[in-house]
Amino acid sequence: IATGKYYIGVPYVWGGTTPSGFDCSGYVQYVFRAHGVKLPRTSREQYKVGYQISISNLQPGDLVFFNTSGSGASHVGIYIGNGEFLQSGTSRGVSIASLNNSYWSSYYLGARRVL
Repeated sequence: IATGKYYIGVPYVWGGTTPSGFDCSGYVQYVFRAHGVKLPRTSREQYKVGYQISISNLQPGDLVFFNTSGSGASHVGIYIGNGEFLQSGTSRGVSIASLNNSYWSSYYLGARRVL
């Protein structure tokens, strides 16, 4: 979580995989790689790793996924506790968002535990 928070404020860049700019899955992949966990590149592929958990069993470090495109996992973030997650979004770059936000709750797809 500390590693993820370190990059708050990094701008969103479509296809970005470095601290000069991240897209959502590039950010998640980068943070987990810093701790020796290899993840696929895209949110769609990341949604296939680990195992599924319910929203009521979320723990910090779990991956949360959203279907914002209408065709499966298209956005991913890192759950940090208290209903909040780290993510790289188009409007604010790397930031903290709430699962209870009406936008995110309406597109919530599921969560995976990879740690």
